[in-house]
Amino acid sequence: MLEVVLAIGNFMNKGQRGSAYGFRVASLNKIADTKSSIDRNISLLHYLIMILEKHFPDILNMPSELQHLPDAAKVKCRPCLMHLCDPKLLAGVTEQLARQELEYQKRQAWDPKDRFVPVMSDFITVSSFSFSELEDQLNEARAKFSKALMHFGEQDSKMQPDEFFGIFDTFLQAFSEARQDLEAMRRRKEEEERRARMEAMLKEQRERERWQRQRKVHAGSALDEGGEFDDLVSALRSGEVFDKDLCKLKRSRKRSGSQALEATRERAINRLNY
Repeated sequence: MLEVVLAIGNFMNKGQRGSAYGFRVASLNKIADTKSSIDRNISLLHYLIMILEKHFPDILNMPSELQHLPDAAKVKCRPCLMHLCDPKLLAGVTEQLARQELEYQKRQAWDPKDRFVPVMSDFITVSSFSFSELEDQLNEARAKFSKALMHFGEQDSKMQPDEFFGIFDTFLQAFSEARQDLEAMRRRKEEEERRARMEAMLKEQRERERWQRQRKVHAGSALDEGGEFDDLVSALRSGEVFDKDLCKLKRSRKRSGSQALEATRERAINRLNY
């Protein structure tokens, strides 16, 4: 993962500082602060995760492999060092005083009810062994931590363990949040695409229904015109149209003749009256 980060950094700084062979671990948490110029919701960390998903999917299990980092980041090592490196403890002054007191009580008159001598004897034995073991663990932890700093290129750093592990812990938290952001963006995109497909299908269906309705209307009007034409042709073939016209002509002639006769009668009556 660090190699991919270095490659991205060298590519972005090409021509300026693009030939770096490493970077400080504190720079990891600056990746999430590098935003896209197109979409401010997308950071360089999102892009890094997309590259890992495509080319190095096994690296995505990194948070589960480093599950002890949160606990390591909570340990304040400096107070522990201050207590364990107390000159009185390291010089054995406290242990010497306890042993002197134990020897003094042994020389006194022994009381069966007094449990000081057996209890303190066991305590000094156990505590001496525990302190020696704790001192060895402290030296081993300091040696391993120095080796870890050197491995990550922090040889001259005065970084404390809680600060060092806290950097990776913060990065892993941002890493997990960025993965969740990408999943949410993908779900939103899929939902938008699904909604767009549904809208396109509905629009196509409405257009098809409208076209079918128009087609039915045109077909109906054409059918009516065709029916009237067919009726006219049938009447012409059978001669009914001529019979109907002849009847109409006779009726119009009769109507005209009766109207003329009535007019003649009225003129005759008028002359008689004059």
